[in-house]
Amino acid sequence: MKSVLFVCLGNICRSPLAEGALRAEAARIGLDLIVDSAGTGNWHAGKPPDDRAIAVALKNGVDISALRARQVRPGDFHRFHHVIALDHDNLSNLRRLAPADATAELSLLLDHVEGREGQAVTDPWFGDEAGFEITWAEVTAAARTLAARLRSDR
Repeated sequence: MKSVLFVCLGNICRSPLAEGALRAEAARIGLDLIVDSAGTGNWHAGKPPDDRAIAVALKNGVDISALRARQVRPGDFHRFHHVIALDHDNLSNLRRLAPADATAELSLLLDHVEGREGQAVTDPWFGDEAGFEITWAEVTAAARTLAARLRSDR
């Protein structure tokens, strides 16, 4: 079974939204997939997603309230087929953290959206609810194309 780990800095905004979006898309198209999220930092470990992230996901029919933040571990680079960063800084951190024998494919999330390659997902942390709407739109667009790719890669 294919597996995907989404990674942002604290694992309470962008990466849990991406996790929720991909879980929902995989369920919609009948794709068996392991999906998780983590952060490169550990200061939010054990905490639920930001209330604004929970609200925007729920508004779109996805409940991420049970997710809990965790930090990326060395084993993640072997456990997951795809480790997907939400921005360039986290992708650089993942490259630095990856063991020499890592098997996971590293990428940026928006590399999976035609015309958005090389772009970072909007970080809504310092903004208001409107920023979370933008982030949700970006992660759901990526979830659709990523799920379709993973389905065809079977």
